[in-house]
Amino acid sequence: MHIWVDADACPKAIKSILFKAADRRQIPMTLVANQYIATPPSKVIKSIQVAQGFDVADNTIVEQVTPGDLVITSDVPLAADAVAKGAEALNPRGTHYTRENIRDYLQRRNRAEEMRAIGQTSGGPAALDKKSVQHFANALDRIIARGHQAQT
Repeated sequence: MHIWVDADACPKAIKSILFKAADRRQIPMTLVANQYIATPPSKVIKSIQVAQGFDVADNTIVEQVTPGDLVITSDVPLAADAVAKGAEALNPRGTHYTRENIRDYLQRRNRAEEMRAIGQTSGGPAALDKKSVQHFANALDRIIARGHQAQT
């Protein structure tokens, strides 16, 4: 398993959980962003700075992800691309995207985008709270434990 992080918009609290989990379990993790992302000293954690531009970081992740990997992103189309390649995806609020549910999440996302475009709704999700951070940490632990069992 390799953890890929869509790091441009990843909250600090989530990155902190990811840093600890990757280091504790010695799981390779790469943060991808179009700006410099500081990482703690670690043999398994690195960051890649990509060029500015629409979806450059997302495309880099999709090119590199392999079956069994985990992608951390709040971008549903990126999650869908990762799942299509045999990876799993988890958003910073703990929503676990799988082959079984990704189509529904894509449809919801597209509907919400249409509603915003015609002015029916505005704004995005609420601020990340402690409950969401805990939900993410629990989901991450379950995915890592399942991936670890599959390797043994």
